[in-house]
Amino acid sequence: MTSAAPRLIDPAILAQLAHLELIARTAVEGALMGLHRSPNFGFSQEFAEYRAYVPGDDLRHIDWNVYARSDKMYIKRFFGDTNCQLMLLLDTSISMDPEDGFHLGSVSKLDYARFFAAALVYLAGRQHDAVGLLAFNDELGTYRPPQTRDRSIRALYHELERVQASGGTDWQAALEYVQARLRQKSLVVVLSDFYVSPQELQKVLRGLAARGHDLLLVHILDPQEKELKLTDGATLRDAETGAVMEVSLREVETEYKERLSTHLSDLNRLTRSMGAHYLQVDTTEPLDRSIANYLKFRARHP
Repeated sequence: MTSAAPRLIDPAILAQLAHLELIARTAVEGALMGLHRSPNFGFSQEFAEYRAYVPGDDLRHIDWNVYARSDKMYIKRFFGDTNCQLMLLLDTSISMDPEDGFHLGSVSKLDYARFFAAALVYLAGRQHDAVGLLAFNDELGTYRPPQTRDRSIRALYHELERVQASGGTDWQAALEYVQARLRQKSLVVVLSDFYVSPQELQKVLRGLAARGHDLLLVHILDPQEKELKLTDGATLRDAETGAVMEVSLREVETEYKERLSTHLSDLNRLTRSMGAHYLQVDTTEPLDRSIANYLKFRARHP
C-alpha cells in the first residue's frame, strides 16, 4: 500500500492567512508531514520512531505501554536538541518587491522571503534554538540578536510583518555588522534575490565563513525573472538603481537567458567553493516543499 502524497501549500493560500506565525506553523507542519525522518537524531526534541530493545539499552527509554499491549519491548527514539544559533539576514531592497508590481507569482519575493524566514523562526522556537534577524537594504534596518525567549521569538514575527522594500543593497555593511556581533558559531541564512555579482558577494561572505559560521544562501526568484515573456522589444528599468535599458526580443531570448544561467551557476559554484550552501526557490514553489529542503539541509549539516 502506497502512502498518500504530501500536501503542498500554494504561497497564495498562505498569503490569505491572518498572521505570520500561523503562516509559518502551517508551512512547517506541512513540511514535516511529508518529510522522511532523518537518520541523524540530533535535530530536535520531537519523537522520531520506535525500534526493538537490545540488551544494554537504557531501560528508561522503553515504552511500557507498548510492552503491556504486545509483551514486546521497544525503545522510543528522539531527535536531540541541536542548541543551534540561527541568524537570519533578510534583503529588503526594492527589487524584492518592485513598486511597479513586476512579479508573476501570487506573492512578491519579499513576501515569500518573509514567509520562509517566519517558518525558520517557528522551527527555532520548537527546537529551543536561538534565532536573530537583520533586515537590510542600502541601510541597516531591524536588528535583533539571537535569543531563545518566547517574547523575543514573537517579536521577530512582528518585525517580519513590518518590513517594507525600498532602496538598493549594501552587502558589505550588512555582513560586517552581523560578523562583528556573532560571538559563537552560527548558521547564517541569507534570503535575497541576489542582485549582486558573485565575486562581490564572496568577498563579503568570506569573513563569516572564515570564523566557522555555516552559511546558507536562499535565492528567491520570480518565475518571470527566469523566463521573460515578451512579444517585442521593451524598456527595462533596474528597480534598485533606476537605470533604463532598451532590449530587443532577440536579446531577451538569447543573451538574457545566457546571462541569467551564468549568474545562477556562478553563485552556486562560488558559494560552494568557500564552504557555503546554496538553495534556489521561486515564489510559486509550495513553501512547505522549500522548508522540507531546508530541513534536509539541516539534517546533513547539524
